[in-house]
Amino acid sequence: MSVLRYEIAVPPGASDGAPLLVLLHGRGADRFDLLSLAPHLAPGSIVVTPEAPHAGSAWGYGPGWAWYRFMGGTRPDPDSFEASQQLLGEFLDGLKQTLPVIPGPLVLGGFSQGGTMSIAYALRNPGTVPLAVNLSGFLADHPTVAATAETVRGTRFFWGHGTMDDAIPFPMGQAGRAALRAAGADLTEHDYAMGHGISPDEARDLRAWIERSADAAE
Repeated sequence: MSVLRYEIAVPPGASDGAPLLVLLHGRGADRFDLLSLAPHLAPGSIVVTPEAPHAGSAWGYGPGWAWYRFMGGTRPDPDSFEASQQLLGEFLDGLKQTLPVIPGPLVLGGFSQGGTMSIAYALRNPGTVPLAVNLSGFLADHPTVAATAETVRGTRFFWGHGTMDDAIPFPMGQAGRAALRAAGADLTEHDYAMGHGISPDEARDLRAWIERSADAAE
C-alpha cells in the first residue's frame, strides 16, 4: 500500500485494540511535521502521519506538500481536493493491512488543511470515522461536503481554534462549528488565545478527549 508516503509510530508493547490516530499535516508541511505530537496526544496509540500528494511549490506554499489548492474563504480547489480525498480513502482502506496489530477506533485528524480534510472525509463517509479532529481548519465549501443529520451520525468531532488566527480566521471556525451543531453533531469545541498553531493547552485537551472518546467508541 503506497498511495501516500507516511510515517508510523507504534508504542512498545502495542496490542490489538490500540487506537489508530491518523494525523494530516497542514499546507506546506510534510509527513514528519506532526509525528512529534504522537506521545503527547495519544500515548499507547498507533500514530500514522501520511504526506499530502500535491507539491506545495507549484502553488506558492514552499518546499512541502499540500492536500489542495486554496481558493480563498472556505473554498478548496475542487479538483485537487477531490483527488486528495480519494487518495486518503484508498490509504485508509489499505492501512490496517500494514499494521503489526489489529487497531481499535480510528481517530482521523489534522492541523489547518489537514483538519479541513479530516472533517470533510468524515462527512463524506458517514459512519467510517468514529473520531474526527479539526485543529484550526474550516468546513470545506465543496459539492461533496455537507453537515447533515445523516453525515454526522456515528462520528464524534473535536474542533480547536485560535481566536487570533490570521491564516484561518476564528469566524470561519465558528461558522463550521455552527453547521455541525445545527446538524446535531456530537461536537466538542475549544477556543485558545493564540494564532495559527497548536498550543500545549490544546494538545492536553485533545489528549483527554481522545482518551474519553476512544473508550466510548470501542
